[in-house]
Amino acid sequence: MKAISIGAALVIGLFGMTGCQRENLDEPLKLSGKVFIFNYRVAEATYVVTLARNGPLPEPSFVETTFENPAGGSPLVTRSKIFSFWDKVSLESPPVHCVVKDRPYAISIRILDGRDKVLQTIETTLTSSLDQTIMPGKALVVGPVYTPNPEVYRTDGAVDYAKDKTCPGV
Repeated sequence: MKAISIGAALVIGLFGMTGCQRENLDEPLKLSGKVFIFNYRVAEATYVVTLARNGPLPEPSFVETTFENPAGGSPLVTRSKIFSFWDKVSLESPPVHCVVKDRPYAISIRILDGRDKVLQTIETTLTSSLDQTIMPGKALVVGPVYTPNPEVYRTDGAVDYAKDKTCPGV
């Protein structure tokens, strides 16, 4: 009787473990996070997207990301290698300008093998809860030790926190 109970518990445990399996191995990466980062110290905003490993990838593999340009014009495209030991892949855009609150911005992600064959495509959008108006027009600091920017903090004691006026409608 005790052996039957142990066997039943083992079978139930094995069925329970099937729920822990990855959902879809055809998708080696899954979207796990996305956010706009506003770094007021250097007056820059960037997209940041994270992907979590969901399955194996060939060696080498690459990720090509196309970010909608909030200022208009051509999209911003990045390409980077995915290393086999990475459990998470972090994608960051070049600095962007003219981000508008509550407006969705398109992001297209392509996972490629070493011959540029598309293994996976992820389409998503990112909507900011803030806009460019929170940013100063010029970096507040310069250099590796956060030296006050002399264009903002003048030698006569005056401070210029003027907003950037190059973004229409923001």
